[in-house]
Amino acid sequence: MSDPKKLFIKTYGCQMNVYDSERMAEALGAKGYVQTDTADGADMILLNTCHIREKAAEKVYSDLGRLKPLKDGNPNLKIGVTGCVAQAEGKEIMRRSSLVDLVVGPQSYHRLPAMDDLIQTGAKALDTEFPEDDKFETLKSRSKTKRGPTAFLTVQEGCDKFCAFCVVPYTRGAEVSRPADRVVREARELVETGVREITLLGQNVNAYHGHEGGLAGLIWALNDVDGLERIRFTTSHPNDMDDALIEAHGTCPKLMPYLHLPVQSGSDRILKAMNRKHTAQGYIKLIARIREARPDILLSGDFIVGFPGETEADFEATLDLIRAVQYGQAYSFKYSTRPGTPAAEKPQLPDDVMDDRLQRLQALLTEQQRAIQQSMIGREVSVLFEKKGRTEGQMIGKSEYLHATFADAPQDVLGQIRRVRITQSGTNSLGGELIS
Repeated sequence: MSDPKKLFIKTYGCQMNVYDSERMAEALGAKGYVQTDTADGADMILLNTCHIREKAAEKVYSDLGRLKPLKDGNPNLKIGVTGCVAQAEGKEIMRRSSLVDLVVGPQSYHRLPAMDDLIQTGAKALDTEFPEDDKFETLKSRSKTKRGPTAFLTVQEGCDKFCAFCVVPYTRGAEVSRPADRVVREARELVETGVREITLLGQNVNAYHGHEGGLAGLIWALNDVDGLERIRFTTSHPNDMDDALIEAHGTCPKLMPYLHLPVQSGSDRILKAMNRKHTAQGYIKLIARIREARPDILLSGDFIVGFPGETEADFEATLDLIRAVQYGQAYSFKYSTRPGTPAAEKPQLPDDVMDDRLQRLQALLTEQQRAIQQSMIGREVSVLFEKKGRTEGQMIGKSEYLHATFADAPQDVLGQIRRVRITQSGTNSLGGELIS
């Protein structure tokens, strides 16, 4: 019996890429590949790329260059580029790098086994189509291998919003939702492997329409899955937070009190230029409704500073919105151009202006995060323990509010939800005492 082939996958970017990498590994498992955590000695290396951040393609070419010695030492090594950069620049990748054997977009990775057959003959393989066949149904059942207590589960892909700064509609395509029965089936398969918390993923997840009740209907269906204890979802658009989903935050016992709801700017003028189709005041009113349904909810957001045409007054409006909302977590970035998007054609702000605004915005967000974490001291939270800590006897997990939380505890708490009293707050984590 021949030894299994080794597969190494480097995953860039978002949680959806993490999920996609898992499914690609499962697809190639049928071809005799087993996943390894190092590129050295691998028989196939896949770079699962993200196109959201600045100079994403150049980072991929840089990583490909670092793989050249491995290819030189093993001519049988196969190298592939997958994900959103592959979708956007597939032919160019093949042209620029002779190291690459296959390029496959995020909608076609279920075709990897057939592509592997092709490249083993010495040919190159390129697939950046938006196929009609359902990749999830082609892959079907998840691996029954024992896994950690948390998992991502993609339920929706693509986006129809066409924000002026974003490449997602071009790399992931139009909004498509998986049928609810298939999502529930996959959730049950994950629970059978030890998963207790599932995060539902989508580029615009609350636009999910695979259940007659929308995302709220799917969440309630998953609430009935025995053994599944926690449900989360990301990433959302303010315009798709319907009444049923807001109500679910207050009434669904397994839906966690955490919501990532990007706003991007607090200036109506900039929001219009971004093609966001909501206003700052509309967003603030929406947050008030969500907090009325679930007063203890922790809010997270996304912010872009330095969007083309942003004035100091526009930026101050963003700071005012942040002060009004009070975020427990947030992600913030300087605007960077994405070729092919409408905003890329507009005059860009000077780097020093964007740097200054980003520092001021992040200082305010950090102040809010620290204040909210400090307010947790003395409170009891429920922690799903996931791994060992850095010190002997320390275990780490996530609270219902998605705070990383550590406590001294026996190793058998791993995979369990236990009550912890918070006693200290660090930069990005909480510490506490196990009480039950």
